[in-house]
Amino acid sequence: MQEKEIHLRDYIRVLRKRKQTVFTFFIITVTLVLIGVLTTSQEPMYQASTRVLVEKSDPSSLIEGSSSYYRSWDPEFLETQAQIITSSSVALKVVKTLSLDTTYKHLFFEDEEEGHNSFSMVSTVINWVRSLTRPDPPEETDSAAPMFEKNQETSPAEIIAQMISQGIELTPVRDTRILDISFQFKNPVIAEMIVNTLVKAYIEELLDMRMQSSTYAIQWMSQKADEERIKLEKAESELSAYMRAKDIITIEDKITIVPQKITALSDELTKAETRRKELEAIIEQLRRVSVDEAETIPEISQRKTLQDMRKDLIKAEQTVTEYSKKYGRRHPLMIRSLNALKVIQENRVQELKRLTKEIANDYDLAKTRETDLTHLLSQAKAEAINLNEKYIQYKILKRDVETNRSLYNALISKIKEQAVSEKVQTVNVWTIEAAKTPDIPVSSHKKRKLLLGLILGLFGGIGLAFFIEYLDNTIKSVEETEQRLGTPVLGVISLLKGNTDQIEHVVTNEPLSAISENYKAIRTSILLSSADRPPACLLVTSMAPREGKTTTVSNLASALAQSGKKVVIIDGDLRRPRIHKVFNIANTSGLSTHLAGSDSPIIVGKNLPDGILVIPSGPIPPDPSELLGSARLNTLISNLKKNVDIILIDSPPLLSVSDGLILSTQTDGVLIVTRAGMTTYEIAGKGLKQLKDVNAHITGLIINGANITKNSYDYYGYGYYAYDTKE
Repeated sequence: MQEKEIHLRDYIRVLRKRKQTVFTFFIITVTLVLIGVLTTSQEPMYQASTRVLVEKSDPSSLIEGSSSYYRSWDPEFLETQAQIITSSSVALKVVKTLSLDTTYKHLFFEDEEEGHNSFSMVSTVINWVRSLTRPDPPEETDSAAPMFEKNQETSPAEIIAQMISQGIELTPVRDTRILDISFQFKNPVIAEMIVNTLVKAYIEELLDMRMQSSTYAIQWMSQKADEERIKLEKAESELSAYMRAKDIITIEDKITIVPQKITALSDELTKAETRRKELEAIIEQLRRVSVDEAETIPEISQRKTLQDMRKDLIKAEQTVTEYSKKYGRRHPLMIRSLNALKVIQENRVQELKRLTKEIANDYDLAKTRETDLTHLLSQAKAEAINLNEKYIQYKILKRDVETNRSLYNALISKIKEQAVSEKVQTVNVWTIEAAKTPDIPVSSHKKRKLLLGLILGLFGGIGLAFFIEYLDNTIKSVEETEQRLGTPVLGVISLLKGNTDQIEHVVTNEPLSAISENYKAIRTSILLSSADRPPACLLVTSMAPREGKTTTVSNLASALAQSGKKVVIIDGDLRRPRIHKVFNIANTSGLSTHLAGSDSPIIVGKNLPDGILVIPSGPIPPDPSELLGSARLNTLISNLKKNVDIILIDSPPLLSVSDGLILSTQTDGVLIVTRAGMTTYEIAGKGLKQLKDVNAHITGLIINGANITKNSYDYYGYGYYAYDTKE
């Protein structure tokens, strides 16, 4: 289902429909505004105004680095200053400066007695509010109780200050830091005095706030500075004691030297280990060879003394060889050469033994040196570890000293800055235009108030009308009904105004009335509802009682009879029948007796309009649903269809009992009567769903009791011309 597009005429329709609501709200609102305006005091009021420039000061010349804060954009600055200007403390300064509570008290209180009464009344109200918000006071002696109550009373100065605070009007000049300050009073001189004094009191209040803030800041920082000084002295004492206890004088230098010492010892130890291993290898080789073979070891063969002996030995051997070729063994030269060779050989052996012993001694020295270096390296490492531990604790203590010293110095610096800037204002105030004594009283704005009352009454009434229309969920418009329920509306019956005693026979008694035309239009819609032939049997029902289904049955039967149709009305409401009362016939027998098995005549036609027959309900049975569900009803309807043109069955409301659903299955169509402004869409939708669940054929809806007027858009096309019978 597509959403309905709203047009301007829909809004006009709502306003025309709810015009009484709009008019009533408008009259009440305007009346209340008029009463308020007329009862307002007629005493002339004078308004004095001053214009001031309010902006932040820039103390960057005294406190470096703070200019960025004061130059930053602050959208709440003027609002904050406005709250200070209208504060009670500023107003109280004005009262005290001008002596308004003594010299000019009579201007705020009409006379002494009235002033006393007003003062007492205000004091009583304020004290009552205070008594509600504060806890119960402790029990005191009788002499102290009056003093306590006296201190709680509101003084005249406080009352006048409250009047001034509430009467101040502040108007910020757009896109500037300028404020217009105004005050109205019945005395023009007092109004001018109050406004001008207010600016001075505001400046004094800013200075007092600055002084209080600075004093508190200095006191707090001084206290914290004393605490930090004590902490600093304690930290310095602990550091000094630790340095004395650990003998730390140049610990930073030692921290640098010890790693170098460890590196050097490590290098020496490595060399000693290498030398010891080399000598150990040489000794191992000397153990495996003889003395003569020791010369083959490189460490020994490279000795210079041994090399010189080898040269002498070679030379002696060459001499012996040469002499052996020339001389015999007993020749003195030969003997001397052999002796010299022998001496050299013996010296060589002795040198080899000495070198072997020397290598053994070098091995012992290398081993001893390795041991000593290992011990020294261990001591150096232990010293480094011990020194690191001392250095860590030393740094901790030193860091505490530095931190406490930094905090102490910062606090001292801030205290000095605060003392220097104590009287420097953070807000600068300049009076651009001082207030002057007003000569002409200000307007009481009565016309403006009346205009606002008219606007409020008009638009408030319109809003209330649309709100009531939004809450109204009853059937009103033909178009909306068809759209929301998906069922065609066959016709609309106008609301009968005046005498409603003979409403069931309005078609017969007033054939030219608008309501008669409504029923005739519905008759036409019914006769044209089917392409082949009009429905022969129709059930007329409603969703709830008092929606006009019986009245619709009677008048619709009369309209059909006037068109030449032979109509039978069956009163199918076996619980609260009304058809026999409408046509003033007996109800001793009827539908209930026939369905119960009686063969007595049940059709009544005497004294009825031509073409109308009636079958009354008969006596009320104990179980109507069982009778209506019997086969005799179907037989009765089939027989009647052979002799009449159309059958109209009046049934109980659908949502009350199930009788209507039972009857709907035995008819050719169902006419549903709804009441405009009473039947809701939810109820109608629920009843239609029940009919669809039993496969009943729904012919259409009838909207009864519609307030059709000349300008009614809800029922456009359903309002008929009411012919005057006098024409």
